[in-house]
Amino acid sequence: MNPPLAACAVLLLCCAAVATAQSARADRAAIANGESVYLRVGCQSCHGTVGHGGAARRLAPNTLPLPAFTTWVRNGTPGWSFLAGMPAFPPSVISDADLADIRAYLASLPAPPAL
Repeated sequence: MNPPLAACAVLLLCCAAVATAQSARADRAAIANGESVYLRVGCQSCHGTVGHGGAARRLAPNTLPLPAFTTWVRNGTPGWSFLAGMPAFPPSVISDADLADIRAYLASLPAPPAL
């Protein structure tokens, strides 16, 4: 291999490694923020601290795709009451970015143990 081509290959590999490391840090930051927001807004009170259910359905680890997840959180359950369903959470309570982070947090969780 000629030296300039080898140098380009090494440079490309280094750039790819840096991009992968930055992406992993961003993913970890999104997951950490998602957990924080999930707990702050009270999701755990119905869905459990790790999204495995409780009074409400299991959310983790097989969560909805982001567009469906966002629609579901924004609209809640029609006719919601404290006895059934889920309240709607508008952007003033949970931003779209925080919703994406909550979804990343839920998707990062392991499946619950088998019964």
